[in-house]
Amino acid sequence: MRKRRIIRVISVICFILYMIVLTYFLFLSDGFGRVSGYEEYRFNLVPLREIVRFVRYQENLDFFSVWINLQGNVFAFVPFGALIRWVINRKVRWYQAMEYTFLFSFSVELLQLVTKVGVFDVDDLILNTFGGLLGFWVYYLLLLINKRSEEQNER
Repeated sequence: MRKRRIIRVISVICFILYMIVLTYFLFLSDGFGRVSGYEEYRFNLVPLREIVRFVRYQENLDFFSVWINLQGNVFAFVPFGALIRWVINRKVRWYQAMEYTFLFSFSVELLQLVTKVGVFDVDDLILNTFGGLLGFWVYYLLLLINKRSEEQNER
């Protein structure tokens, strides 16, 4: 039980640090155009519009923009999916991790819309939710590997 408690404390600390870094990049970072808000509300409600646009025109866009908008939105939410089980302190199934990630991502997108810092983008919801689910499966795979390793050490 002591090992489990230590893992939980470390996970919660990592989650808090992750949330601070994520908040900075999503709302405050100069590098992502967050210095000042927009004059009007900006949003995309058509699923896959921006994803297809970035894939189709990636040769004409700079690498940083394509990477941030596609892979960055996925990888930014991998830690959320991996750590959520420890933060809420109970077992989480894959569909629950997906639901938590979607709700968190929706909250972020809504906050970006209301504050006019960033763009509410349904494609970000899709990519972020996929990232959270990917994080859950990475965590789950590492958990299975750890269990097998412990079983082999007991023999």
